[in-house]
Amino acid sequence: MAEPILSVNDLAVEFDTYGGTVQAVRGVSFDVQPGETLAIVGESGCGKSVTVQSIMGLTPMPPGRITSGNALLNGVDILGRKTINGEDIRGDKIGMIFQDPMTSLNPTMNIGSQIAETLIVHRGYSKKQAFARAVELLDMSKIPEAEKRAKQYPFEFSGGMLQRAMIAMAIACEPEILIADEPTTALDVTIQAQILDLLNDLQRENGMSIILITHDLGVVARMAQEVLVMYAGQVVERGSVDDIFYRPGHPYNLGLHAAMPTNDPEAESRLTPIDGSPPDLFHPPAGCGYCARCPYSMQVCIDTPPPTYTLSEGHEAACWLHHESNTQVVPEIHHAGEAVND
Repeated sequence: MAEPILSVNDLAVEFDTYGGTVQAVRGVSFDVQPGETLAIVGESGCGKSVTVQSIMGLTPMPPGRITSGNALLNGVDILGRKTINGEDIRGDKIGMIFQDPMTSLNPTMNIGSQIAETLIVHRGYSKKQAFARAVELLDMSKIPEAEKRAKQYPFEFSGGMLQRAMIAMAIACEPEILIADEPTTALDVTIQAQILDLLNDLQRENGMSIILITHDLGVVARMAQEVLVMYAGQVVERGSVDDIFYRPGHPYNLGLHAAMPTNDPEAESRLTPIDGSPPDLFHPPAGCGYCARCPYSMQVCIDTPPPTYTLSEGHEAACWLHHESNTQVVPEIHHAGEAVND
């Protein structure tokens, strides 16, 4: 396997609030391989967006605070840095598509000027050169009549077109990594498919890596090679897309599958929600963060954080069900391997 283009190690992020300190991200580690897509999956509030925003330097400090970890981009730690060898990291080496394009774009500037601004700042283009390139990027993003659209304002665009404009802005400087934070949220299924196809096409053309943040397992199956499953600010399972879908190793992963609609006529039509709520991250549980909602929890889950077990090459899960002395049998859980960190 090639050296990862981005390697995040033991990242922890906290926020000081009037109610106390929120431990939003707790010891997250992952690698992003060149030219591949890593999906980060989990329900709202599990720490997905905070993780990538901290890497991008978008976490406000204060109230935010990175308490541990590093993020190595081609071997250089970028946490807390704006440049590498004089080149900007944000917008240049790493691009980002935000969740809501309507609130991420400036309503007082036309679309073309907003894309051009990125090229003027990071590439030194003249205004004329930058605007011409912005039109090309809009055309590349499959926006019809790109030259006309570049002179229009965000309120004149539909939701799908706004998302395409955001993609054009994010790839303007041909970044090595593109972070897509729930890029299909609030779009209808037809437009969702078009946006995902566009990202795939751009990845093939530019060779960039993608970090895809989503709670939609259908999007994960379509886009990703590697998957990180997060819960309560921690990574509970990681593996290839086939491992996550066909060889789940954590009860939370099973819960996500059970709550996902399927078109299999032989499957039960009733969706099974995950009972309960995520834990209070003002005071995270002493043991496993998922134990209060887990149908297979044991006493050790309440008292002691689970180690991470290697189930197969590249497939890991943090769950006491994999301990050698466990006698509880869960047919859907894939077992194997040994603990990585006791």
